[in-house]
Amino acid sequence: MPTSNRETQYQTLLHLWNEGERNVKELHRITKIPIRTIYRNIKKLEESGTLEHAGGNGRPKKITADASRALGQYIRRDSSISTRTLAIKLSGIGVETSYRTVARHLKDIGYSKSLPKTTPMLTNVHKQKRVLWAQKHLNDNWEQTLFSDETAFQLFRNTVECWHKGA
Repeated sequence: MPTSNRETQYQTLLHLWNEGERNVKELHRITKIPIRTIYRNIKKLEESGTLEHAGGNGRPKKITADASRALGQYIRRDSSISTRTLAIKLSGIGVETSYRTVARHLKDIGYSKSLPKTTPMLTNVHKQKRVLWAQKHLNDNWEQTLFSDETAFQLFRNTVECWHKGA
């Protein structure tokens, strides 16, 4: 089902072309499509056999597939790396681009940057309770004790933004 006037024109011209109508003036009379448009579309049909857009217009991408792969590797090695540093690393492999272009590319391929979830700092009361617990259990028999705590503590708040791939 046509979605635009151009698509309707394409389909009409293609149908008439396939039916054997090759006369520009006759196509114009039947369709009321401007003669210049018919000439342009017939040229397209003769060259490529289709009225589809040829593509390839526009500026080529600065970040190629190889550069994109390299960016992914840099981020996997260090997720807190800045876009400025990434742009410098890319220039080392021959891709001159700005940090803004790097950020835009990473966003386009699904990466996002975020700050880690904030966690409360240890207060002086928490620290005192830990020392008291350690002093209380100083003479315990630790040979039969197994600690299994996977909690990570940061001495200072981490304010570094990290890149991560969205799901």
